[in-house]
Amino acid sequence: MKALTWHGTRDVRVDEVPDPAILEPTDAVVRITSTGLCGSDLHLYEVLGPFLDVGDVLGHEPMGVVEEVGPGVTSLRPGQRVVVPFNVSCGTCHMCDVGLHSQCETTQNREDGTGASLFGYTKLYGQVPGGQAEYLRVPFADTLPVPVPDGPPDDRFVYLSDVLPTAWQAVEYAGVEPGSTVVVLGLGPIGDMAARIAIHRGAGQVIGIDLVPERLERARRRGVTALALDDDVVEAVQAMTDGRGPHAVIDAVGLEAHGSPGAQAAHTATRLLPDALASKFMRKAGVDRLHALHLAIELVRRGGTISLSGVYAGAADPLPMFTLFDKQVTLRMGQANVHRWVPDILPLLTDEDPLGVDDFATHRLPLSHAPDAYAQFQKKEEGTVKVLFQP
Repeated sequence: MKALTWHGTRDVRVDEVPDPAILEPTDAVVRITSTGLCGSDLHLYEVLGPFLDVGDVLGHEPMGVVEEVGPGVTSLRPGQRVVVPFNVSCGTCHMCDVGLHSQCETTQNREDGTGASLFGYTKLYGQVPGGQAEYLRVPFADTLPVPVPDGPPDDRFVYLSDVLPTAWQAVEYAGVEPGSTVVVLGLGPIGDMAARIAIHRGAGQVIGIDLVPERLERARRRGVTALALDDDVVEAVQAMTDGRGPHAVIDAVGLEAHGSPGAQAAHTATRLLPDALASKFMRKAGVDRLHALHLAIELVRRGGTISLSGVYAGAADPLPMFTLFDKQVTLRMGQANVHRWVPDILPLLTDEDPLGVDDFATHRLPLSHAPDAYAQFQKKEEGTVKVLFQP
């Protein structure tokens, strides 16, 4: 089959790789019909190469049609349409039972001290082949895939794999209440959707901040007060919130934030090391570009909440603990627990389409165009916000 594979920093290629097969009685093989390009895929493209091997299959936002099931599978059948969450979670352990599927005890990577395995996302998270491919092996077929109805186009459901639950959790962790003010930093796919969800859930004012004019305009069309990131953004937000700051800030940017030259230099230097040394360095002394997080801390009101949905990976990130303590800030974060939020989201994927999923994608491309799409998405060119590949 054809699949998108990693070959080095900023080097991804569509290769022929072996077809996936049933390895366990509870496996299924899914023929992929749509699969998303996620902002966190860019971290693999740019920074997290030391945790990848040449030939690793990328991607963690797939949906498709069940082709084959193992003899132990009872609830899925070939021909059924499913979305595959990015968490590889068993659905039956204690952590899954309490809604923390990203911490699944069955697939935790204890040797690396990390949580549940993820599709297509580095040795730190299980090195599980990803979904930017023609076919995908899916474990725990009775509990992991989300069956969806036949008929509506893929765009109606594919974002259940990551975008919708990640954005929903970001808003939930932000403690958004009716009438509250929320700032969303970064209007890429997750930030854009988080702003839509915050509005849907009754926020009185949603302020989005980004560098890219097309993303700002896109957010404005959905009712967001969109501000360009500049030296006056803190003062502008203060003026909109009676001088207090917002009730909550959602950081949808993460470790590669603009405006952190020191950490950016460290990222560049790390790429010059052999992978074995680079991975050891990043596990012990790696730092992130923390401009977005520092901005969130500066913006949020006293007693407010910061919700982190952007990926951070630094082992030695310095935090302004005095400011966090003094401002009495609540900080919540983590990989989205996809299955925890599916029951809340599925009823919204109706013909009324309150979250605008039907036209959320800015680009729909064949998988063969994936290398160019990664480069274009990283450079934020041609209005690229959300790319769907259709193998």
